[in-house]
Amino acid sequence: MCIQARLAQPPVPAPNQLSYILPMQAPTRKKLPYAVSNFEEILEEGYYVVDKTSFIRELEIFKVPVFLRPRRFGKTLWCSTLECYYDIGRKARFESLFGNLAIGKNPTPLRNSFMVLRLNFSVVQVSFDLDVLERNFTDNCLGAFGSLLIRYRAYFKDGLTLDPSKPAAQSLESILQFASAQGLPPIYLIIDEYDNFVNQLITSKREDLYGELTSGDSFFRTFFKGIKAGCETRAIGKVFITGVLPITMDDLTSGFNIAEIVTLEPALHNMQGFTQSEVHTYLETVVRDHDLSMDILPETLLVVKNYYNGYRFLPDAPDSLYNATILTYFLKYFANHKGQYPRDMIDSNVKTDVSWIERLGFGGSSPLDLMETLLQGEGLPYDNRSLTDKFNMRRFFETNHYPASLFFLGMLSAQDETHLCVPNQTIQSILADYYNTLARIEVADGYGGAFSAFRKDLDLSSLFGCYHKVYLGQIVAQAFDKVNENFVRLTFFELCSRYLSQQFSFAIEAQYPSGRSDWELLGRPDSIYKNQKWIVEFKYLSKSNKAKLTDFDSPPADAVAQVEGYKAQTLADFPQYTVHTAVCVVQGRDGFKWWDL
Repeated sequence: MCIQARLAQPPVPAPNQLSYILPMQAPTRKKLPYAVSNFEEILEEGYYVVDKTSFIRELEIFKVPVFLRPRRFGKTLWCSTLECYYDIGRKARFESLFGNLAIGKNPTPLRNSFMVLRLNFSVVQVSFDLDVLERNFTDNCLGAFGSLLIRYRAYFKDGLTLDPSKPAAQSLESILQFASAQGLPPIYLIIDEYDNFVNQLITSKREDLYGELTSGDSFFRTFFKGIKAGCETRAIGKVFITGVLPITMDDLTSGFNIAEIVTLEPALHNMQGFTQSEVHTYLETVVRDHDLSMDILPETLLVVKNYYNGYRFLPDAPDSLYNATILTYFLKYFANHKGQYPRDMIDSNVKTDVSWIERLGFGGSSPLDLMETLLQGEGLPYDNRSLTDKFNMRRFFETNHYPASLFFLGMLSAQDETHLCVPNQTIQSILADYYNTLARIEVADGYGGAFSAFRKDLDLSSLFGCYHKVYLGQIVAQAFDKVNENFVRLTFFELCSRYLSQQFSFAIEAQYPSGRSDWELLGRPDSIYKNQKWIVEFKYLSKSNKAKLTDFDSPPADAVAQVEGYKAQTLADFPQYTVHTAVCVVQGRDGFKWWDL
């Protein structure tokens, strides 16, 4: 299980860290760029900017880099940033666009020296008819080609026309041949979400179409061969490709063997996603600019860290990362509602990623078994080479390759050199929810009364009693062999989040100087339960455990010491809190004992 880190007191950022967040317009126009992926719009319309432009210099080392990240990490915005930086047509605007940013203060020689051709394959409409799919792909490319000819009409003049009835690869070839013959500036080719529509074929179980698309002389494979040819003639000067998975790139390799997957390059680890330092500065700036009390900063930092941090794409990466778009989802609501948290801490757009887990279940292993393993919290062992080696679709669905597959999907993160783990509470909640679906566990009926009572009497032991009776009571007897302490913590958390997320936030394995707490409940600052906190230490007695529930007339001394230590450390940081502590010993479905300390 990945560790949900806790900040005793948020570090004070150095003065130069504030340059990460640049409100580009007057204070009344500062906005949070949720779902805004146009670089110029962000600068011109008064949005905050988290400056990642220093990575442009690192990226230039590679000619045809492929950078993979899970969904909603800000890949499209980065493509827009590169387009603005390298576009020869924006040369006169370089200072207004980049003057306040890191790369603008120390630009590279290649700035504003390309004609930029930008393709976005996420908008290619999927069809299960290969001819229709090719038409949709061609239409998408022709739109981008037409924009290129219009934007750079001074170079192309009237010397080139494209036949819309021809394949996209042929139109691309015409553009490149003309540019090369006329000695035009080289093209910087940007392909965003290169594998988006292809991945939809996989999740729809149309491996037959996927195979046709990535083999032989298919239109898709031929298109990438054309890109390779353009790079060889230098009509294409540089290429940047984003996507989620490496499998399509591997299956295209023989026709496009010039690509370098740079996802695991240490110098590029933080290029997409926010570091803790950036998030601290971002949140602090939002609090200040929106006239909120700085008193809410420490608590809010802990909450967002538990829910959104934890992505680590290299075992030895110095920083774990936040999903940029999901964090901005939180911050936009937070700023617009005067410091209140969103009703649902989990952006609903993230939940669609579970379709890949459903698809993985058809590789010969039960998806329920996979969910049970992940909820046990031990992480999945992996071979580090499996993340760096290329692998095709067939291998992607092999059972022993699931850890690497889930890693690229953002469901797992590098814990160390041997294990991958669930990165944060957002993914934990998604996995627990999916487990409930697979195991057919009812989470809608039978709980309402207990949660209503808790909001009045704040008796957490009675609430856990309802969970133990109704939720655990639905698990079949043989499945209890796989239930452990972490399973109890996560499924209790997921159930509580369904009913209490408007009044409380949660923490699993929150980190303290003396250890990690098992389970925490905190009244949200915008609720009547503000400053009320519960810290619970769980002990689970499995069948192999010699101890029995009847052996415990009082809570285990070590558990008491742990939870009281966490309480003391919490009060040192947040003296305004009222902290409730408890120890719970659970013995499967046979029962539990709860002690409020």
